[in-house]
Amino acid sequence: MPFRKNDRINRINRISKILLILLILSEPILSKASAQAWPMFRGSAELTGISQARLPKDLKLRWSYQAEESIESSAAIADGTVYVGSMDGRLHAVDLSTGKARWHYKTSGPVQESSPLVQDGIVYIGDLDGILHAVDAATGKALWTFKTGGEIKSSPVAVENRVYFGSYDQFLYCLGAKDGKLIWKYETEGPVHCTPAVVNGTAYISGCDEHLRAIDEASGKQRFALPLGAYAGASTAVMDNHAYVGTFGEEVLAIDLRQRKVRWAYRHATRHFPFYSSAAVTPDFVVVGGRDKMVHCIRRSTGKEAWTFLTGARVESSPLIDGNRVFVGSNDGRLYELDLTTGKKAWEFVAGAGLSASPAAAAGALVIGSFDGVLYCFGN
Repeated sequence: MPFRKNDRINRINRISKILLILLILSEPILSKASAQAWPMFRGSAELTGISQARLPKDLKLRWSYQAEESIESSAAIADGTVYVGSMDGRLHAVDLSTGKARWHYKTSGPVQESSPLVQDGIVYIGDLDGILHAVDAATGKALWTFKTGGEIKSSPVAVENRVYFGSYDQFLYCLGAKDGKLIWKYETEGPVHCTPAVVNGTAYISGCDEHLRAIDEASGKQRFALPLGAYAGASTAVMDNHAYVGTFGEEVLAIDLRQRKVRWAYRHATRHFPFYSSAAVTPDFVVVGGRDKMVHCIRRSTGKEAWTFLTGARVESSPLIDGNRVFVGSNDGRLYELDLTTGKKAWEFVAGAGLSASPAAAAGALVIGSFDGVLYCFGN
């Protein structure tokens, strides 16, 4: 009897392990922010801007790296390397520890706001000539390119073996990640400036056609579209079946994706300016920069203001949240650290020019580029 009991327990354990493996294999394969990596714009395909790096308490300038022209692209960090695009038409690979260049890749045109995606040893980035580039992450050699009909300011997002991005030719594209072959493209009614959030089989885009659109990830067919009331330059963050996006209608919207309606709309009581920054979202707060020179923290449950912080110029940089710390750049040339709960300034760094790029954080370091082409790295 003891033998039969133990045998039964062993069989149950084996079945449990098999079920666990099958569950893991059934999960979508996508890059996500971890303590050691920030592989894409906003850190993950949900675009929530949440870092797992747990940065050192006292940040110091570790190194600076000079590109020839402005860095408005937000950096990606993977395998000890920082990847970032610049307006001089280059994708730069920089050693995270030393700040030394590992390689440069020449794009077809300037790289403005499109930010690198790193997955499976490949770096993807778009340029203003409308070309998406796939580059070997180790060597900087071109693997393939794909030509669209307009500028690419959208940042690519990968899920499983597909890459999604938008173009100013009004299409959202889905390509094969390995070969760059077109799988489908979806036409909107305006330029697709934003980066798509890809969550649970759906790509969400907020666009210049004043709609939030939900596109089936597999087929490229529209599932639904909701009016935003104004056009949006920001990308949509998704958490718990809700989408969060700021608009040029001077509002930040929380949209219930199941009920397909606006749950709340935040508007500052006195300062009415567009929101261009993409929001960072935690279980409790939505944090976003405004062209009113302020960083806004909104209670996620109610849409009410938790706090605001005034900078010296527009805040077009998208905030990064690491634990209870908010990091965000401003066009006033300062990188700010704010307390997530109170909004109090904990630290700032004065750069040589404005910071519209968004911070990236991994492996104990935080990285951000500036208008004068300097890439800054902070750590111990």
